[in-house]
Amino acid sequence: MRMLLIGPPGAGKGTQAVRVADHYGIPAISTGDIFRANVSEGTPLGLEAKEYMDRGAYVPDDLTNALVLDRLAQEDAGSGFLLDGFPRTLAQVSTLDDCLEATEGGLDAVVQLTIETDAIVDRLLKRAEDQGRSDDTEDVIRKRLDVYQEQTHPLVAVYAQRGVLVSVDGMGEVGEVTERIFAALSGRVV
Repeated sequence: MRMLLIGPPGAGKGTQAVRVADHYGIPAISTGDIFRANVSEGTPLGLEAKEYMDRGAYVPDDLTNALVLDRLAQEDAGSGFLLDGFPRTLAQVSTLDDCLEATEGGLDAVVQLTIETDAIVDRLLKRAEDQGRSDDTEDVIRKRLDVYQEQTHPLVAVYAQRGVLVSVDGMGEVGEVTERIFAALSGRVV
């Protein structure tokens, strides 16, 4: 099973990625986790990514692509994976397509978690308060959502056109959302 979990910041992708990947016995591959692992291990790619992260800048596509493709080449991802946070742009879709084409396969499913903007803002404000993150203001959160709409949401149409997209309501208890994902994936599991 090769999957992508997509949705706006605060939709619960990270939480659901772990649960779904565990269920299917595949690794959950998160770009954030990849960045942190490479930085902590001091890999050449990690050291390069750290320079951007330390400045608070986005890690460029070419470096992100290299880190993710390196992770996808690891043995545990050979029989499947769940991507969380990659691809985020149409250019990254092309890179992923090229990688998967080389292994004679594509994505089996793209799960889109949907959630209303005001609910996301409320969820992220609560998380910021719980974690003491004073930088996550409503304005900052809404800006992140705008960036998602501009850069990542267009991927939904690409994957819908390919016939691999399933949309799942991301509102409710974690377990309820997980069950919705499993129901949406039934019949698609390879």
